[in-house]
Amino acid sequence: MKKILVTGATGQIGSELIPALRSAYGGANVVAAGYRRSPDAELFGGGPYCSLDVRNAALLCEIVQKYHIDTIFHLASLLSAVAERNPQLAWDINMHGLNNILETARLNGCAVFFPSSIGVFGSGTPRKNTPQVTIQRPDTLYGISKLTGELLCDYYHRRFGVETRGLRLPGLISYKTPPGGGTTDYAVEIFFAALTEGTYCCFLKPDTRLDMMYMPDAIHAIISLMEADGGKLNHRNAYNVTAMNFTPEELAAQIRLSIKEFSIRYEVDAVRQAIADSWPQFMDDSAARNEWGWSPCYDLAATASDMLENIAVKLGKKGDGYYGVE
Repeated sequence: MKKILVTGATGQIGSELIPALRSAYGGANVVAAGYRRSPDAELFGGGPYCSLDVRNAALLCEIVQKYHIDTIFHLASLLSAVAERNPQLAWDINMHGLNNILETARLNGCAVFFPSSIGVFGSGTPRKNTPQVTIQRPDTLYGISKLTGELLCDYYHRRFGVETRGLRLPGLISYKTPPGGGTTDYAVEIFFAALTEGTYCCFLKPDTRLDMMYMPDAIHAIISLMEADGGKLNHRNAYNVTAMNFTPEELAAQIRLSIKEFSIRYEVDAVRQAIADSWPQFMDDSAARNEWGWSPCYDLAATASDMLENIAVKLGKKGDGYYGVE
């Protein structure tokens, strides 16, 4: 990777992936491309930034050629809950956008990273220790688009030799950027609510177990996969990766170790609960571990501690282990 383009730059992953890439490869060599959200000062000032709707194939190609891009991290998409509210728009952005990325990569000799999701699995998939290769019959438009994306990336690699790689990411936890309409958003919202209100209303049932990952581990996984020896990759476009799994009640209990007065209540969102019930409780990520050395650093305790500490600072609280609600 020498010249990099990141689409969906202002989203949850992009806002943290781009600084990591700029640190590793130089700010001038990483082009951030956003669309709906305005970039923050770090994103805008740390290197080249442009506005890009990934459905605009001509502009995409122009940007790739202008900056001599050789690697594209394609993060732009509508997430699970938002996609269910507007499936036509989600298909338009998620699929036409990816098709434009792959065609541009084919024509310009670029490698492509595509993030898939636990959403590619459905109610017929084994939910415990979900295998790398198993039945995939997703129940949501988001999952359907991600599964189609996996297959399309495989096709472009097999048919045209495009260097495509990807991960099936679990729910991601981050304090830097607000969640964007996903089914696992509660695992971010709960920390902010704990520090500001001392209570949280969860939209999933208390015993809903899902795979999760702290954002620093996700960033590490993405970059590690793209830097891995391609000759050792068997699955290439859809590696299961995970770090931990928990329920809302278990997460609340972990937070109460730091904020004893914290409470949680439940008002279940039927749409998001149905989505969560079709996803894995935990995946088998042995293929990623064996083929390119994947290993997470953060478990639930470490994640909760780091989230609370950083959010406390972000909110202007004392930090350093103090998490009082003012």
